[in-house]
Amino acid sequence: MKQFNVTGMSCAACSARVEKAVKSVEGVEACSVNLLSGSMVVEGNATETDVILAVTNAGYGATLKGANTLQSTKKSVEDDEFHSLLKRFLASFCFLALLMYVSMGHMMWGFPIPKALADNHIAQGLIQLLLAATVMIINQSFFISGFKGIVKKSPNMNTLIAMGSAAAFGYSTYALFKMILETDHLIAAKYMNEFYFEAAAMILTLIILGKMLEAKAKGKTTSAIKGLMELAPDTAVVIRDGKELVIPANEVKKGEIFIVKPGAKIPVDGVVLDGESAINESALTGESIPVHKTVGDSVSSATINGSGFLRCEATAVGEDTTLSKIIKMVNDASATKAPIAKVADKVSSVFVPAIIIIAVITVIIWLLVGKDFGFSLARGISVLVISCPCALGLATPVAIMVGSGKAAKNGILFKTAVSLEHTGRTDIVVLDKTGTITKGEPVVTDVIPADGTDQKNLINLAFSLENKSEHPLATAIIKYAADVKAELSELKNFKSLPGKGLSAEYNGKILSGGSIDYISSLCVIEDKFIVSAKKMQAEGKTVLCFCLSNEFLGIIAVADVIKDDSAVACATLKKMGIRTVMLTGDNELTAKAIAKEVGIDEVVAGVLPEGKQNIIYNLKKEGRVAMVGDGINDAPALTTADVGVAIGAGTDIAIDAADVVLVKSGLNELPAAITLSKATLRNIHQNLFWAFIYNVIGIPLAAGAFIHILGWELNPMFGAAAMSLSSVSVVTNALRLNFVNIYKNKNKKITKKENLKMEVTIKIEGMMCPHCEAHVKKALEAIEGVESATPSHQNGNAVVTLSKEVDLQTLHLAITEAGYKVL
Repeated sequence: MKQFNVTGMSCAACSARVEKAVKSVEGVEACSVNLLSGSMVVEGNATETDVILAVTNAGYGATLKGANTLQSTKKSVEDDEFHSLLKRFLASFCFLALLMYVSMGHMMWGFPIPKALADNHIAQGLIQLLLAATVMIINQSFFISGFKGIVKKSPNMNTLIAMGSAAAFGYSTYALFKMILETDHLIAAKYMNEFYFEAAAMILTLIILGKMLEAKAKGKTTSAIKGLMELAPDTAVVIRDGKELVIPANEVKKGEIFIVKPGAKIPVDGVVLDGESAINESALTGESIPVHKTVGDSVSSATINGSGFLRCEATAVGEDTTLSKIIKMVNDASATKAPIAKVADKVSSVFVPAIIIIAVITVIIWLLVGKDFGFSLARGISVLVISCPCALGLATPVAIMVGSGKAAKNGILFKTAVSLEHTGRTDIVVLDKTGTITKGEPVVTDVIPADGTDQKNLINLAFSLENKSEHPLATAIIKYAADVKAELSELKNFKSLPGKGLSAEYNGKILSGGSIDYISSLCVIEDKFIVSAKKMQAEGKTVLCFCLSNEFLGIIAVADVIKDDSAVACATLKKMGIRTVMLTGDNELTAKAIAKEVGIDEVVAGVLPEGKQNIIYNLKKEGRVAMVGDGINDAPALTTADVGVAIGAGTDIAIDAADVVLVKSGLNELPAAITLSKATLRNIHQNLFWAFIYNVIGIPLAAGAFIHILGWELNPMFGAAAMSLSSVSVVTNALRLNFVNIYKNKNKKITKKENLKMEVTIKIEGMMCPHCEAHVKKALEAIEGVESATPSHQNGNAVVTLSKEVDLQTLHLAITEAGYKVL
């Protein structure tokens, strides 16, 4: 896919002409032209030279979009274009004001003019001609582009403007010469009523005013992209030859060491080699809470260092940084075309020729019914200048630009306009479990020692055994052991038994750990522990049992913790009428437990990676499917779904395969993305409706269809003003997307009214018996908001059910005052 900048386009007819020309080039598979951003995306193996030549032959200019194009576009769209139009408008307005003073001020309201002119109608006419001609010269670009369009057989909006203004000026000039040749002064004076010089100049001035307002408004639609660009720091501090050097950020090389001082922006993506700090990542994720970073953690360009000093190694520079990729995604989405835009494209391709024909027919009809040529011409000019293909051309791209920009600010990246449109039409959301619904990081939830041992001994032995394994469940136990400061013992003859567990020699005995079936074959497990194990399995936990020779040591349960916003996100999707399906390779018992807790409608468990794709195929028969995943194994399913959504913390392959990326890695952004997509689609429909209805009503009004019925007659100058305002109104309507609330349930609390309760599990050290449990239970339940507390000296924790939000410090203090330690 190649991107080009296209110059000279003024309306939808222009963009349609460019598209048609480029699509005719051999090797071009697809072409999309964006009127708003002046960009073009071309797919296929056609050479850049052939594409540029096709655009040039169509009457426009084209250049390949380079690496720094975004920076130059940011400045030119809002600054250069606007200021250029402002200068033209001010100059045009000054000469128009003089023209209006002479033509209307003096003739209609008796404004004073020099006596030599007052009685000389020919001189007045000549002054009007000169002033109108000056305004036309100032705005000569309309005539150059408009008449070039006719020569190239691709008439555009400028053609309509040029023809309307030229017709008014030409007829007025004809009337002036008739006046000069007339010998009777009384008859000559009547020709003053045939002058339309002010209309010729007014049309151009009003169009320039509209273009100026449109450029300003379009500048606001690209504010999200420009805001992202401005996040990038200008300089970086690197270490070269043992010295600190301040260099431009774009000169940092991959693998180079750079330092970030407190309060400074991180210049490129990197990994922390030394130091720790809290990093403000709100620029990229929208989350205001700083993220703690230490040695080994990754940092991203444009994020802000807190109070710590960091020494980092650059891992991605230039266009490979996270910020650059986000900017590229937003820009690509804005450059592509949504399917709904095809309606406007079809109309735009025939719009201008049709308007020219209607204008000619209008003049002929009024002449045939007996009206004079001046009146008939005025009706034809009105038709030309009120017709607005520009509004049709802007209806879709401005909404796409604003929508994708707002999404980027909230950590939602739509890769194309197609994905932005399709996301809002989702009927079924398919969710991967690990890393999507859950955090993908298993943690220890329960520790139940056997009667002959204690919790400390169980953890010490489990830690010693699992420390030699790289399994994710082993990692959870190792992390838990580190938190409780467990002791590591020396083991011999370590063995990993696939499908069963682990074993090693400890003090002459065999220490084993693994599934309950495996450990049951090595020692006797009492029924009460088997019951507890089955209960935990039903809750979605993975049960690991341990024994030393034939002595049962106890149970450690591990579970993949559900993300904080998963339940709220699923509830929001249900309210939106969207069906939710969990698709996972995990066992059905665990999957159903997770689904029940989160509130998912259906579960498809035990599915292999290749099977996920088949499930998506079948679901697509029932409605539009959005697949959400984060792993390499999700990539085929993501590409198969109507909309593939990747979790931002997922793998690069998953992100590349997806249509939408949720940067924050939370599910709450999924309903937000759907809400924004629906709002954008609704905004496009509104824009297209007003663009169509404006022309449907405006053209007959300009042609004089309502003169005999209602007495309505449209002056060409008002037609020009209406044309200008139509484009401004479309852009302004699109800007309303910035005020759409896409997080209706973002701050939603889980309350008792919804029959949902909040549970907190607190690890406690020091409980030795049921009496201790009763002591802790009494202390916790005395706190307002605590509905119940269930301490367990065997598990070494207390499960606290809350009926409302309670500060965790309050819970910790109550336990401490009761004489126990919170881990």
